[in-house]
Amino acid sequence: MITFTPDPIAIQIGPLPVYWYGIAYAVGLAVSYYVLIRQARRFGQDPEVIGNGLIIIAAAALLGGRLYHVIDQWALYRDDPLKIILPPYSGLGVYGGLVTGAIAFIILVRYHRLNPWVWADIVAPALFTMQAIGRWGNFFNQELYGPPTNLPWGIAIDCAHRIDDHGLAQYPCTQFPEATTAFHPLFLYESISGVLGALFLIWLSRRRPYPLRSGDQVLIFFIWYPIVRFFLETLRTGNWVVGGIPTAQIMSILFALGAFLVLLYRHRRRVDEPPPREAGSSGAPEAGRDDFDDDVDDDFDEDELDEADEADSDPGGEGSDAAARSRPGTPNDPG
Repeated sequence: MITFTPDPIAIQIGPLPVYWYGIAYAVGLAVSYYVLIRQARRFGQDPEVIGNGLIIIAAAALLGGRLYHVIDQWALYRDDPLKIILPPYSGLGVYGGLVTGAIAFIILVRYHRLNPWVWADIVAPALFTMQAIGRWGNFFNQELYGPPTNLPWGIAIDCAHRIDDHGLAQYPCTQFPEATTAFHPLFLYESISGVLGALFLIWLSRRRPYPLRSGDQVLIFFIWYPIVRFFLETLRTGNWVVGGIPTAQIMSILFALGAFLVLLYRHRRRVDEPPPREAGSSGAPEAGRDDFDDDVDDDFDEDELDEADEADSDPGGEGSDAAARSRPGTPNDPG
């Protein structure tokens, strides 16, 4: 049993407290930025695109995550709505952040005319990284824990923080003494899952020959995380429920099933695809407007296949050049 119960405030700057929760997410954002830069170079894309885009997507995800949390735990805010926008801002709903962050991402890639599937794969390991580090903010807030456990990594939760997601008391110290009761650290389980997921996707992106198609990595994330979250929800109490089912489990099913069906649909026919390349390597595609892919089904576009067949029947002619230019992800070869 881990008996340490942390103070949620890291430092006090005059009247302004600096919370560990915010520090955890700031560190997570910084490490995620580093991962994004490395992955962009590995996929042969321009890392300069990331700077402003990361700020916009992070802000959108923050707003969506906060909105989801407030709806989830409205009982904590209905008597004092100002708490929604006043410090310490603790409490974010992952699925809310994923929805609004994804919307911002789609708008940005369309604006910059970038390949959405390639950039989604670049972002995927960073999503795991952000989750792995940011969840430690829950540890300092003494939240996101499960039922009592005798496991050696169980954590102590002081009496003041033994409340459920709706502000109701749970596991009273009269029945569960603080000195002898440990709880499942659900935040730790999510953090470990995030580390493993990030390492797995980075490892996949380094494989040669590259075993995936563009978009597979982000679809793996949207299958992996919801499955983990679904099972962890079984250990939580006082969840936001709809029809007696925790909302997070409903969202998990929708996200995981949707991603799995998209993955199956995009792999219904085997198509060879060039692997991501390190920046500066021979034949690496350049980021820019030529990489824009506005059609999620472009790999099976009948017009493109017809052009390719025409090129085969006319080797060296204009049809061959047109077909080469039409294939998404094909490196530009100036000759």
